[in-house]
Amino acid sequence: QAADSKREQFRQYLEKSGVLDMLTKVLVALYEEPEKPDSALDFLKHHLGASAPENPELEALRLEVAEMKEKYDAVLDENKKLKNKVKVY
Repeated sequence: QAADSKREQFRQYLEKSGVLDMLTKVLVALYEEPEKPDSALDFLKHHLGASAPENPELEALRLEVAEMKEKYDAVLDENKKLKNKVKVY
């Protein structure tokens, strides 16, 4: 039971210090990667090693880039459809 107590104290320590949250964020980022990296360990090292406190401006820019990628894909799709229509005429 002493081992369980120490384990729980350690878990609480990791939670309070933000380690669990950071690990979760990095693992979710890896999960959401469309093309998985050759080395998951290198991905984790890169994202954890360069982990400064999140800048809200940086997060906003990341969201904007994601939105722009979606719009770009939609425009490419529309362009392809329009080219096909032009070929018919």
